[in-house]
Amino acid sequence: MARINFGGTDENVVTREEFPLAKAQDVLKNETIAIIGYGVQGPGQSLNLKDNGFNVIIGQRKGSKTWDKAVADGWVPGETLFEIEEACQRGTIIQYLLSDAGQITLWPTIKKHLTTGKALYFSHGFGITYKERTGIIPPADVDVILVAPKGSGTSLRRMFLQGRGLNSSYAIFQDATGHAFERVVALGIGVGSGYLFETDFKREVFSDLTGERGTLMGAIQGIFAAQYEVLRSNGHSPSEAFNETVEELTQSLMPLVAENGMDWMYANCSTTAQRGALDWWKKFRDASKPVFEELYKEVAAGNEAQRSIDSNSKEDYREKLEVELTELRESEMWRAGATVRKLRPENN
Repeated sequence: MARINFGGTDENVVTREEFPLAKAQDVLKNETIAIIGYGVQGPGQSLNLKDNGFNVIIGQRKGSKTWDKAVADGWVPGETLFEIEEACQRGTIIQYLLSDAGQITLWPTIKKHLTTGKALYFSHGFGITYKERTGIIPPADVDVILVAPKGSGTSLRRMFLQGRGLNSSYAIFQDATGHAFERVVALGIGVGSGYLFETDFKREVFSDLTGERGTLMGAIQGIFAAQYEVLRSNGHSPSEAFNETVEELTQSLMPLVAENGMDWMYANCSTTAQRGALDWWKKFRDASKPVFEELYKEVAAGNEAQRSIDSNSKEDYREKLEVELTELRESEMWRAGATVRKLRPENN
């Protein structure tokens, strides 16, 4: 583990140079990693682990869509694909990658297979942090660890296949064996992390829930919609409004920010754009900061968690979700976006 300075603050970081794949393989050479959940993170993490030479099995309900997806991805029933309980029995590390609501429902089944010395692995701190609400309280004689890739499972897999890594946080909630650190870092390297930075379960879930509702998804859609609607109301065409709001940002500018930072992008755009960006960014910060402060308080109080539990546990959740997603998909802005994507040169 190294101490790296980020903006004036030292943090604990583990890189692939100091903890190479060969070391991770040696740490986990006698372990069987059981992936429970094959939805968002399960496919990417399990396939990366398998390709990296680890002993991986999948636990899913036979006959489900995710069982069929696992078969299509190359997992073999009776060899590397099992019913959930059998996978839990076979696994020495149980990677609990179901949705937060799914974890609550299945917890009694998982808990009875957490025998002494096993490890319970999460990629989200929700279930443990809000244990009074979720009922997820692990036995004291197992390791409880977390690796949270900072992106979707799809991105994790795609970047792995490109020879790249997606940064991840890691945390140890419970070290029953004395080997939780080696286990969690080896797993983090195995799933394809670029580097691993230390956190704890509470900080992970607080930052994650804030980010999802904020700049990663909620806030960015709100900002997109606001600018698009202002442009349209002032006579700009859907194509022009979408290109100036979304396409230029995602296709041209964000890759440059990712490579070199915002200051570099400002320094390498027109002087007119520089002046405007420097004059206006603080106004947007000041306007949005109170919303972020309110959001963080709601997350810390557990209100966002409870809303998620209440909503996602309802039988008609998927139907209501589809209604909301259809509203987004059928909005003029995203219908314009679908047309723009079709017109990109790589699609013609």
